[in-house]
Amino acid sequence: MSYVAAEGRYGPMPYNRTGRSGLRLPAVSLGLWHNFGDDKPIETQRAILRRAFDRGVTHFDLANNYGPPYGSAEINFGHLYQQDFARYRDELVISTKAGYDMWPGPYGNWGSRKYLLASLDQSLKRMGLDYVDIFYSHRFDPETPLEETMGALAHAVRSGKALYAGISSYSPERTRQAAAILRDMGTPLLIHQPSYSMLNRWIENGLLDVLEEEGAGCIAFSPLAQGMLTGRYLNGIPKDSRAAQGKSLDPSLLTEESLRHVRRLNEIAGQRGQSLAQMALAWALRDPRVTSVLIGASSVEQLDESLDAINRLDFTQDELDAIDKDAVECGINLWADSSAH
Repeated sequence: MSYVAAEGRYGPMPYNRTGRSGLRLPAVSLGLWHNFGDDKPIETQRAILRRAFDRGVTHFDLANNYGPPYGSAEINFGHLYQQDFARYRDELVISTKAGYDMWPGPYGNWGSRKYLLASLDQSLKRMGLDYVDIFYSHRFDPETPLEETMGALAHAVRSGKALYAGISSYSPERTRQAAAILRDMGTPLLIHQPSYSMLNRWIENGLLDVLEEEGAGCIAFSPLAQGMLTGRYLNGIPKDSRAAQGKSLDPSLLTEESLRHVRRLNEIAGQRGQSLAQMALAWALRDPRVTSVLIGASSVEQLDESLDAINRLDFTQDELDAIDKDAVECGINLWADSSAH
């Protein structure tokens, strides 16, 4: 049965301006990092994408090596896009990235012009797209001149293969430098995609200030702390969880000390009438400089729970003060090396 999007899809979802650009993103965007590879049923992927768009999620975020295997998330998304979403292309923001390991040899990693532009061509082919809306440098490359990496992003925009340029997991200083280089090339930095959550607050130490000064937006990935803020680990490690499967959450991080913080945050969420995940997403959006938060979803039910966070985005000062006592660093920033340069 052919898909027809819900008529009321633009009702409840807030859309926030991305920095000082004209682009607005939904407060909650869908990331395809997990759950869209060949290890997941395609019909489950279809149901999640349809439901997300029906609820106003207009932004789908990918990367070249999302899977498993590498590239499969883009291939699967491309099939579903052609079948269900091609008619809605101008209502969608589709992004992809390059910067991590993708193919063998010296040209399939990091930040060279050769790798970035070849990767973008491959991504477009896998997804069956003429262009992506945002193309990211997925991480800073300490051995490639920043001018080369940013030059590749600017070329992607000038060639029409991307509409906007973005970066991910860059330090405040490198972000400022990247923005200046792109500005001189006539391609403003649209957005930065950093990890950010109640248990990983590094962007509050300078990066948000830089983004505000540069007029760039911020879209936070892993706002649920690789699953620690979903409430799934309050009483142990479920067999089907990321921690049990070795997917981005090391079980060693689930210490009794960190879980004490999570349990207290869960109590605050309950007092607010929210799940822990919903409060975590709302909290990440409390700063107006955060344009959007990226969520993953393994089912329509999980997606719906996360999207219901928009029903309660306000916080009292007392709530924020209480959260601050337990919103502490828990050693979960897997991307710290990239932003340390």
